[in-house]
Amino acid sequence: MNYLPLIGTVFLLNLLAAMSPGPDFVMTVRNSLCYSSRAGIFTALGISLALGVHLLYCAAGIGYLISTSILLFSIIKILGATYLIYIGIASIRARGSRLDLASERSGSDLSRLKAFRLGFLTNVLNPKATLFFLSLFTFVIGADTPRYVILIISGLIMITAFCWFSIVSIFLAQPNIQQIFLKYEKAINLTLGGFLILLGLKIALTFN
Repeated sequence: MNYLPLIGTVFLLNLLAAMSPGPDFVMTVRNSLCYSSRAGIFTALGISLALGVHLLYCAAGIGYLISTSILLFSIIKILGATYLIYIGIASIRARGSRLDLASERSGSDLSRLKAFRLGFLTNVLNPKATLFFLSLFTFVIGADTPRYVILIISGLIMITAFCWFSIVSIFLAQPNIQQIFLKYEKAINLTLGGFLILLGLKIALTFN
């Protein structure tokens, strides 16, 4: 079976999700503006490793459900699809992050460990991340899905998050780039919302 379209779909969806303003985005921008780009990059590192925690237990949990209870797996699958559709609609209706970036500036720097810890805790304690990855994995993992495909997808998700939030930390602190990004924030939300709704519908209508 050719898994490249599946991997590509998950990669694009995760990239759009990372670009959409949320707790991870706000924390990265705040630490970059209040302290430094370095603080933002270590925040991004914490976020990406926290994603690994979500990915690990979601992959293991979905795999276990497939092997023990098709009914329970189907219920989780429908709930996940419903959640994706819900956040897709919420993304389309979102008015933007409303970040008051100028007021966040500060003079002192943040230690690497503290920046990492802030990023890690922001993501790992976010229940929405759990639901998002459970939804993704009901779409990705089947009874015959090779482990290497799961590993590739998990690695891409973590690397994508780290690269994106590192770019944010380096460039978004510059006022001109900051304004350009926020100018197209609504278009990003519309694109993300559309993909989430389509993926949710696909998950709900796939029974194998």
